[in-house]
Amino acid sequence: MDKSLRTALFSCVLLICLCVSSSFAQTCGGHAFSSNQVFTACSDLPVLSSFLYWNYHPSNLTADIAFRKTGASTNTWVAWALNPGGQQMTGSQAILAFHNSSGVPTAYTTSITSLSPSMQPGGLSFQVSNLKAEYSNGDMIIFATLHLTSSLISTNQVWQEGTMSGTSFNPHAMDSANRASVGTINFETGATVAGTVRTSSKKNVHGVLNAVSWGILMPMGIMIARYLKVFKVANPAWFYLHAACQSSAYIIGVAGWGTGLKLGSDSPGIKYSKHRNIGITLFCFATLQVFALLLRPKPDHKYRLYWNIYHHSIGYATIALSIINIYEGFDILDPEKKWKNTYTGIIIFLGAVAALLEVSTWIIVLRRKKTGSSDKHVNGTNGYGA
Repeated sequence: MDKSLRTALFSCVLLICLCVSSSFAQTCGGHAFSSNQVFTACSDLPVLSSFLYWNYHPSNLTADIAFRKTGASTNTWVAWALNPGGQQMTGSQAILAFHNSSGVPTAYTTSITSLSPSMQPGGLSFQVSNLKAEYSNGDMIIFATLHLTSSLISTNQVWQEGTMSGTSFNPHAMDSANRASVGTINFETGATVAGTVRTSSKKNVHGVLNAVSWGILMPMGIMIARYLKVFKVANPAWFYLHAACQSSAYIIGVAGWGTGLKLGSDSPGIKYSKHRNIGITLFCFATLQVFALLLRPKPDHKYRLYWNIYHHSIGYATIALSIINIYEGFDILDPEKKWKNTYTGIIIFLGAVAALLEVSTWIIVLRRKKTGSSDKHVNGTNGYGA
């Protein structure tokens, strides 16, 4: 076959493949609504298989909208919202659609005031009329007329989806698509811009500081204290290493805790209660351990036993809570999997080292006891006990 003919044939096949593939990709254009309603503007929203349609009426600042979510089930809730305060669900003025207990598609308005909203019906900062929901062939559609203010003609839009347990709304997922379901809309010009998922550098700093301090240095400090002091040649170096490691962990941890407080103050309405409460507990425990070093009784003091129990209990509780809270932080920050896997690998490595050292130290301690008992026996038979 002639080379030019082969090239032409290949180009035709490629063009046909592109046309076929594009015909399978869903777009907002050309969709026919059951009510035969026609919209002059529409937008293919970038994530969650969602589309927005609207007619804007500048004479009275109203917009007839239809939000369409494909691939929905009867166990799915969907929401579309405007949020002049930012590209986030918290603080948004939302319209929610779902199947009620009778299996009927239902829609109502709700103002999202926190990260874990109640999703209860409530009024918005603007009026909404002609509100209804339809469901057909996996498409959940919200119809509404928005009575806008001048500040809402061009603003932020947010959309979401989640599942239901009976009549209860489950929180939506926190994967990349759900986090990217934000953008801007201009009802007048028809322009929409997809939002960007940005991870604050403060969040990264907060995560790194706490992972290094609570998650790595603290366990290493405990391992130094528990295993090195068994070796006589390591005395008293083990104590200074232990104190240096724990002090460094505490200083870095306080810095991480401070960035967490700053993040909380900069994000009103966004609360991670479990992560925050564990963090506060960790800070209190670590501070108690610092004071414990200052108030440490001498080895032969009558209260030294109780101090040891207190110091060890708080120390191990701190390590357990630290690891739990670091994984809570990973779930919130949602970084690339390699970072979570790296930390998991470090914890597994430290755990394996600790297990080996635990066995080794017990062997050494038992041998010393056996040797000590033998020496006493030998000394006694030689007349030292007489």
